[in-house]
Amino acid sequence: MSEVLTVAMPKGRIFEEAVELLRKAGYRLPEEFDDSRKLIIDVEEENLRFILAKPMDVPTYVEHGVADIGVAGKDVMIEEERDVYEVLDLKISECYLAVAGLPGYEKKDINPKVASKYPNLAAQYFKEQGEQVEMIKLNGSIELAPLIGLADRIVDIVSTGRTLKENGLVEFETIVPITSRLIVNPVSYRMKDEQIDRMVERLSGVVDGVEA
Repeated sequence: MSEVLTVAMPKGRIFEEAVELLRKAGYRLPEEFDDSRKLIIDVEEENLRFILAKPMDVPTYVEHGVADIGVAGKDVMIEEERDVYEVLDLKISECYLAVAGLPGYEKKDINPKVASKYPNLAAQYFKEQGEQVEMIKLNGSIELAPLIGLADRIVDIVSTGRTLKENGLVEFETIVPITSRLIVNPVSYRMKDEQIDRMVERLSGVVDGVEA
């Protein structure tokens, strides 16, 4: 019998779309799986164990080997720069990173302030644009920063643009498109290569439009 494969999954929208993808790939996940409040869920019939975590923590769990594989947004992968293998673009939870702010904003000459959950990614982007900025890290409600004068601009995930619009903000620039990726711990890839390759193959078939 093969070893249990531990999968780190982010809570929220990505989790829901990833579960649907796994089911399409033929994995038998119980119905109560969707609504469970547990942080660790064992699916013995598939030899799988799921760890449910905050999106930013998934690459950390995979890098340190407490999870063999994980599902993480490309935004988190760029920001965290963890030592993991990115093996498959799952093409779910599509969105993009953008620069936004209040209408009529004009760039300042001296260190404008930018708020974001992604300070490293944002700082690198502005550096590439030849602009030096002061980064302010926030963990939520990024849209609030320009409204209360904390920051001149923000860098945040945009899906429909509705949240920006409802808060009176506008997009200035698109930084990078984002989808969720399947990531793997390097040691696990050597030790459990057959199981992991099998999952990648099954998921690839679904992503390419051929259901199991």
